[in-house]
Parts: sequence; structure tokens; C-alpha cells
Amino acid sequence: MGHLDHATFGWLTPLLSYAMACIGAALGLSCTVRALDTTGRSRRNWLITAASAIGSGIWTMHFVAMLGFGVYGTDIRYNVPLTFLSLLGAMVVVGGGVFAVGYSRDRTRALLLGGFATGLGVASMHYLGMAALRLHGTIHYDPLRVLLSVVIAVIAATAALWAALNIRSTRAVTLASLVMGAAVSSMHYTGMLAVTVQVTPSGAALHGATAMQFIFPLAVGLGSYLFLTSAFVALSPTAPERAAYAHAGRAQAPADATAGRGPDLRPRRDARGSDVSPVGTGAPVGTR
Repeated sequence: MGHLDHATFGWLTPLLSYAMACIGAALGLSCTVRALDTTGRSRRNWLITAASAIGSGIWTMHFVAMLGFGVYGTDIRYNVPLTFLSLLGAMVVVGGGVFAVGYSRDRTRALLLGGFATGLGVASMHYLGMAALRLHGTIHYDPLRVLLSVVIAVIAATAALWAALNIRSTRAVTLASLVMGAAVSSMHYTGMLAVTVQVTPSGAALHGATAMQFIFPLAVGLGSYLFLTSAFVALSPTAPERAAYAHAGRAQAPADATAGRGPDLRPRRDARGSDVSPVGTGAPVGTR
């Protein structure tokens, strides 16, 4: 039985992975909130962005945490195609959850369905990523801990989607993101506690990439994407801001129209009904 170490770099990888989970959750919730305030193509685009942000954040959290995972007696490699398939799968399944929330008229049903689908997306990403693991030995799972990790993922996703449906303030979104980040991290480490490894010593070379080789594409690719998405969300006006801009524009339009007409030079009538000249001595116009 190989001895497992889930934090070979100390608290660095758990804290950094938690931060990535929070960032992904914050972006996903912000995009979902924006989606619920729009219609048509704009809603669809916001929901796609939400799914990609949540999926990217969870995937990044998983592999940052896996940087600290080690098994004594064997090296570890990752199957690259299967690893990136786990990212795509997370985005697709999470997308099903957020679209259920975004388009369903029954909020309770949408919340339950969306939370279940999104939670399964989180769990499937984790275990598909673990399936990409290559080492000298055999990996075994404790079924009860696996089930517990899936339950945690579903509860976390449902709570996050409930927050998206019921909160609007930036402070509330931030708090919900911190909670979801903690729940996703808890799900990950619960799933990792379900793992045991039977090491089989071997001198054969392992195929695949090391965890450290994921750092550069992780930092440049997903890091840039999450940064650009954050900037886009921050610069996009919310529904109340758009309403305020529209109200200010409607209030300004009559004033601009009045200012553009200039002074009223039309002849005025005195109390007796005769025309009075707007200029000069004030003599009646048209009198003989």
C-alpha cells in the first residue's frame, strides 16, 4: 500500500486551489445574475460564459490541488487528452445546470435540476481527472466517501445557483463565492480521502505529462481567460445601471429638444386678441 501525501508543498496548494475555486464561482455567479436580467441572445451568451467560468475554475482548482498530491514509491503522470476532456466535460455538464436555471419558469424545479446537474458536473470532472492519473500501481476508491463527495458537490452547486436566483448585491455574490469555493474544495479532498493506491514497483517509464508541466498552460491559458472574463464582467453594466442610464437619457431628451428650438419669435396676442409685434415699440401689427 503506497503512502499518500495530499499536500507535498504544505498549505500552498490547498490555499491556491481554494482561491481558484472562489474566482471561478464568483465569475460564474456574476454571469448567471446578469443572464437572469436579460433575454434572447444576450441571456444565452451570459449563460455560456457562466458555464465556462465555473467549469474552468473547478478544473483549475482540481489540478492546482493535484500539484500537491504524491504517492511514495511511484512517479505520477497524467494522460493529457483525458485531462482536457475532463475540462470540456465539466463545462458541458455545468452548462446544462445553468441553462436549466436560466430558462425554466419553475424556479424550484430549475434549482433542483440545475443543482443536481451542476454538482454531477463538478464530481465527474474530478473523477475523470483522476482517471487520467498514471502511476505504477492500482487505484482503489472507498464507495461511501465517493458518494459523500458527490453529495457535497450537488449541495454546493444547488446553494450557488440558489444564490444566483435570489441575490443581486456584489457583497452577497462574494460571500456565496467563498462558500461555494469552500464546498468545492471540500468535495475535492473528500474524494481524495477515498483514494488508496496499491503500488507495484516497476522500472518502466510512465507515459503522460507531470503535474508541473500543467503549470505553464494553466497560468497562460486559463489564467488569461479568467482575467479577461473578470474584466468583461466588471465593465458590463448591470440591469439597474442600464435602467438608470435609460432614465437619465429620457430625462435629458426633452431638455435638449427645448434648447435646440431657440427663443419663441411667433407673434403674441394681447388680451383683446390683436396681434402684437415681438420687437420694436410694441405697436399692433396689421393696423392702419
